[in-house]
Parts: sequence; C-alpha cells; structure tokens
Amino acid sequence: MKVAPIVVFMFRDTEGFASTISQALHPNPSSPFTRLEDSFELSLDPYGINNLKASGAVSHFVDDHGAYKLSIVAMEHYESPVLACALNEVLNKITGDKSSIPTLLVPFLVESSKVKGQCKSLRSDDSKPLIYGIQIGQNSDIMQSLRNKTQEPSSSLQIQHEIFACFLHFVSVMQLPTFFIIGQASQYLDNKSTKQHEILHAIGEILASTTGLQFSEDKVVWNPKKASGESKEPWRALYG
Repeated sequence: MKVAPIVVFMFRDTEGFASTISQALHPNPSSPFTRLEDSFELSLDPYGINNLKASGAVSHFVDDHGAYKLSIVAMEHYESPVLACALNEVLNKITGDKSSIPTLLVPFLVESSKVKGQCKSLRSDDSKPLIYGIQIGQNSDIMQSLRNKTQEPSSSLQIQHEIFACFLHFVSVMQLPTFFIIGQASQYLDNKSTKQHEILHAIGEILASTTGLQFSEDKVVWNPKKASGESKEPWRALYG
C-alpha cells in the first residue's frame, strides 16, 4: 500500500471522529498540495477469517511534482479478536517498503473513565483542553514538534482503551515511529458539548500545524452520542 512519509492513522467510529478530522484537514490556499482519494480492502484469509476484510479509506496529499507528502488512513472499526488481525495486516502493508518506514500520527478520543491516574478532572473554566502525547520510537523534528504541543503523561497514567492498547502493542513490537495524540471525550466536569468540540478542534489544530495543512472549523460536523453500556463479555476484562 503506497503511503506518504507521514501517515495520520484513525479508526472509523459511529460518532464520526475520524471522518470529521479527515474532512476538516485540507491544504492551505497557498499550498501546492492536491488531495487524492483511495480505498483499500485486504484479505484476512491467512488469519482464518473468511467473511471479513480489512478495509478503509485513504486520502493522499500530493505536491505539484506528484510526491506523496501526507496520507490519512481511516480504517474500519473491528471488534477483537478481528481487530488485531486487521490492524496487523494494514500495518504490514503500510510498512511493506522497509527502506522507507512512515511516521504514524494516531489521534484518539477516549472517555475520561478510561484514563486512570491523572492528577485532576478539568473544570469548564480551564482555558485549554488537555491533550496527551505519547511517543514511540526515535526522536525527529516532527516528534519534537508534537511533544511541544501536547502534555507528556505521568508514569502512573493508564489508558484503558482496547484499540489504543492493541495499536500500542503492534507499533512497539514492529518498532514503528508513532506519536499518539489523545484527548478525553468527557474530561470536563460539566461535559458541555462546546467543550467537546474544543477538544476535537485542539486535536485537529495539532495535526494541521504539524503537517502543513489547515484545519477548518466550518467543516466540522460532529454529533457525539452518549456512550452505551460496557460489554459484559468476560474476555474483555483482559483488555482493561
């Protein structure tokens, strides 16, 4: 799978976080970038999964010489254990060219109940959303830029989010340069919808300012739904 040296990797969810971020990121008016849309569908037969494929959409930003500068991958959401198989297949395709391993930028929006060990819950009058940044792999200019724009989590912080845990495991084992950008969907005590949008905008602005794109608030159409109850399947306890 052909991708740019920088890949924004997201998962499609029912609330539209991935699609909103993808649609609101676009080239600056003075930029030579053009946007190309593509899709992928990868067989999971090697894993014994014959009724599903690892699929998703890809947006490439290409300069006037045809060089790929940035790719946005929006992968379909899967439940475990299919999740691990699909993610492994997609990551293997993205990193197929071992001579040019891309840097992955992975934004997540998680419920505050899944974030354990942080110092405080933010109030509605806190000026800026708290966005955590977690770096995997060697430092680089883009990694340093992202570190300057995010809060490094304390050693006691735990993010109990299944997809995040799965992704973290794979990029650590595969030694892929990755930067996780993590906002909390309910980090404010009053849980006002305006604050929820501010968190999404903060994540979008971090991505835009780091990749040379523009994040347009007028293109944000996001209506998060109230989270449903937790699954009762006993095996999910293994994932936290």
